[in-house]
Amino acid sequence: MRISARADYAVRALLELAASGDEGPVKAEAIARAQGIPHKFLEGILTDLRRGRLVVSQRGGSGGHRLAAPADSITVADVIRVVDGPLVSVRGARPPDLSYTGPAESLLPLWIAVRANVRKILDEVTLADVAAGRLPALVTSLAEDPEAWTNP
Repeated sequence: MRISARADYAVRALLELAASGDEGPVKAEAIARAQGIPHKFLEGILTDLRRGRLVVSQRGGSGGHRLAAPADSITVADVIRVVDGPLVSVRGARPPDLSYTGPAESLLPLWIAVRANVRKILDEVTLADVAAGRLPALVTSLAEDPEAWTNP
């Protein structure tokens, strides 16, 4: 799995909105500045997030963006799916749409297992969890393994 810049920026932008709480709409410029995201790139991402119903926007002098739902009901997986599509794909296809033969036949359950584990993490972690620094025990345990921090 590869996390695209678009997905990373989208999650970071929504974390800014989650952290703002009920302070009212946040302007794209403020989000871009706070997270070091190129403003024009962020505008496109916010459009996708609005179409995906994760963000609502308000025009005008006091306008900006806010979460469309509480931060504890939006998962990191929700955000990635809106901006990038399926969490795990193989050559652009979802694993259940693939078939293999011969010695490669065991690849399908391998890709399904990878997808299940990615979902297990990203579908459980909400924006509220990340914004509060309260990651689920499974995530914390995996990240505490020193081998997780090395590149083979």
